[in-house]
Amino acid sequence: MWSRSAIAALFLTGVAQAQQEPLSAIEWLTQPPENLPGTVLLEPPVSQTGLQPGVEVTALEALLPPLGLVSSSVTGLPVDMWQNSDPDRLAELIADVPVRYNPAMQRLLFTLLLSEARAPSGPNAQEVLLLARLDRLMQLGAADPAQSLVQLAGPTDSRDRFQRWFDATLLTGDEDRSCTALIAQPHLSQDYAAQIFCKARRGDWASAALTLEAAHALQVLPDEDLAVLDRFLSPELFEDAEYLPQPDDPDPLTFRLYEAIGERLPSAPLPRAFANADLRDVAGWKAQIEAAERLTRVGALTPNQLLGLYTERSPAASGAVWDRVAAVQRFETALDSGKPEAISPALLDVWTQMRSVGLEVPFAELFADRLSQVSLTDAEAETLRWRILLLSDLYESAALSVPDKGEENQFLAALAQGDPGRARSPSPLADAVAQGFAWAAPVPSDIETLLNNSQLGEAILEAMNLFAHGSRGNLVDLTAAIATLHRVGLEDTARRAALNLLILQGT
Repeated sequence: MWSRSAIAALFLTGVAQAQQEPLSAIEWLTQPPENLPGTVLLEPPVSQTGLQPGVEVTALEALLPPLGLVSSSVTGLPVDMWQNSDPDRLAELIADVPVRYNPAMQRLLFTLLLSEARAPSGPNAQEVLLLARLDRLMQLGAADPAQSLVQLAGPTDSRDRFQRWFDATLLTGDEDRSCTALIAQPHLSQDYAAQIFCKARRGDWASAALTLEAAHALQVLPDEDLAVLDRFLSPELFEDAEYLPQPDDPDPLTFRLYEAIGERLPSAPLPRAFANADLRDVAGWKAQIEAAERLTRVGALTPNQLLGLYTERSPAASGAVWDRVAAVQRFETALDSGKPEAISPALLDVWTQMRSVGLEVPFAELFADRLSQVSLTDAEAETLRWRILLLSDLYESAALSVPDKGEENQFLAALAQGDPGRARSPSPLADAVAQGFAWAAPVPSDIETLLNNSQLGEAILEAMNLFAHGSRGNLVDLTAAIATLHRVGLEDTARRAALNLLILQGT
């Protein structure tokens, strides 16, 4: 046993050592290493008063990560462009804004739909905005971006998301991915046809047949759906049967089921998104070209993909699509020759073909670089070459060399440089455009209110609506739209949209 005297001696010895070696014996307290971080906990400074500090409140929705396929640093649009807007109003604008006849407006809409951005605050706001973006992408025919966007958001988080994902994958040929998810989580869809299709796709034919028998017994599917599913699972029983009547309004699953039973439906009379199915190798060359033209016309497909199809092989016949194929191939051959006397007639011919299907701007994007390196002796062809450059990314440099002193071309050159007011307006339409670029051009009061309330995305959509109205003859709206785009920093879009309008619809 320790004696009291021994314990006391030990205690006193410890106290003496503590007095001789204070906390500074821990070396880094007196000589901290140079690489310690400056701030670790990010705590606010200590208050100098006894007052209660203010509390900053942020809606939880605003803390969600931005959703989109293209970084805001690339698009130039802020991630909070939808804030303070009503999600139902945004959904309405996204669904209805018309962009069909102006490629610059098409590009702007795709930028809005695909840019990284947060949904406005409010219950279910994120879902409302996401579904609106997905639906418009599909309406434009952009099935691939729609599929990628919903996959990024979480395609199995709700039935609505899954349905849009499933539809997109059916048209892009990536249905195995969505079917795998459906088999793992059957609650994602109550559609017996989807369950049967996916079970068969995954090789579980017995379960698919059992589900089909249940659908027959319970009468949960229309007779026409049951008929195509019967042929899908048991084709040998219907080898000599007549073709089924074509449905008037098939969904993507019905479309693929008809394809699977050998009764492929034409995509031309169907919504644009169905054209994606014709881009696959199962479709013929002609169908692929027509589908690519349809999608390229609204910006849902890159022009290079269309050019690849145009030049894949020699045209099989003449007329319609084959005339366009032949014209493009002759034009490329003429460009390769470098001879102005060969390029001029080929350019005039191919331009006529491209105009017949509304592909002027995609054509300009494809050939502007090569056309900028030639000069044509034929006056008509040279003016056309210059205007094609104005429809491309090279519009500013092209504006430095106007082919003639004509009023229209002088105005187009001034417009391409962002100062149409310095040239004489050749038409009331051109005059409305010039007024929109004027320094003091007023922005409509309702859009001004949106901008003051940080509702940038909504303001841009409203301006796009005004531009569409202006393109149809309401010149006051046209001026207001251009003034708004100019005001929010979309100068390039404003110029290109105006150039598209004047060149393609006439000055």
